[in-house]
Amino acid sequence: MLKDAEKTTVMRLSYEEARRFLALYHFRPTDIAGVLERLGTVQYDPLNPLGRNPDLVLQARVPGYRVDDWQEAAYGQRVMYDAWDKQACLVPVEDWPMRALIRERYRPYHDREILRADAEGAAAVLAAIREQGPLSPLEFEDRSRVSEMIHSWYGQTRVKRLMRSLWACGQLVTHHRKNGRHYYDLPERVIPAQYYQAQPLLDEEAFHRWIVQRRFQAAGLLRPNSDAAIWSGCGSRAQCTRAVMELAQAGQLVPVQVGERTEKAWTYYMPASALKLLDAPEPEPRLLFLGPLDSLLWDRKAMLHLFNFDYVWEVYKPLEQRRWGYYVLPVFYKDRFVARMDARLENTTWNISRWWWEPDVTPDAEMLAALRLAGQNFRYYLGADAVNVGESVDPAVRQALLAA
Repeated sequence: MLKDAEKTTVMRLSYEEARRFLALYHFRPTDIAGVLERLGTVQYDPLNPLGRNPDLVLQARVPGYRVDDWQEAAYGQRVMYDAWDKQACLVPVEDWPMRALIRERYRPYHDREILRADAEGAAAVLAAIREQGPLSPLEFEDRSRVSEMIHSWYGQTRVKRLMRSLWACGQLVTHHRKNGRHYYDLPERVIPAQYYQAQPLLDEEAFHRWIVQRRFQAAGLLRPNSDAAIWSGCGSRAQCTRAVMELAQAGQLVPVQVGERTEKAWTYYMPASALKLLDAPEPEPRLLFLGPLDSLLWDRKAMLHLFNFDYVWEVYKPLEQRRWGYYVLPVFYKDRFVARMDARLENTTWNISRWWWEPDVTPDAEMLAALRLAGQNFRYYLGADAVNVGESVDPAVRQALLAA
């Protein structure tokens, strides 16, 4: 692939230029619709220690955002909907016709198997929703459990698995959520007619180019050989490789080598539409708390390469194997990662139990002032009435956060 890409102009960026570009690309303030337009997808995760992952993604980019504001945009205004993309995500509602191939072919294998194995149960679920309107699994009398899959994501009851499988293939969509629980309805009653009735506009190869372009759009700067999970729903590795090559040759993706000329440079690609940011003015310095599944962080090896930031989300690790903690948020300042924070919202108190500065960071007055403002903004986002900071936390950090 790189040999083919050499036919296009390869840009070279220093580490500093690449970091500055990513900070500008991701964190220029906008509104919820602007985030969707910029990234094309926001990964969903149900864990809720400080808001769910879409909340954390949006609060880092949308001034004045508060926990669950995305739900009005999704289920009230219908500007986005829940879809299988890179795992479960929120995507623009106008994507519905473009994503037909994911619903037909690239949804998870277990969803296809479940519907084939229990076609009668799937038909009964659809009939009930057609007659009664939006339902969650709890509205069904059948509470029989299944045991061959133990991961709660797939559901541990027959009905929950059937409903999730029907959701993945587009026969159901999320009408709304209550306490994180899906209430499902028929897509023709949720997706606006102009998108639901539109015919898929893409042939198979055009779809692969479109969805692969979306991955680079979400990350801003991405390696084609990044982790396989990033390319979920994009086809095979060969199809992704061909799509990257074709997008680069068409000038829609720009190959970028990051690193000094004296070393082996890593090759990334960026959307051509973002090139203008390389000459954009410096943004106002801000300190931000980022979600663990923020698309900036998708490629962990790239974060180590570009930012010297080694981040592992340890939420599924046993306690004794965790280096940092259950749900530790990266802390970003200007154009670098400066710290990690272990915190929870408990009742209406924001509890910060631990804080780690990165080894090469010595906070100055400007950074601490930015932390104080970030703390105020984050407390507003959480709707917290009080802030509690652990005694082991750096006194300067304690003072700044308690000032929130």
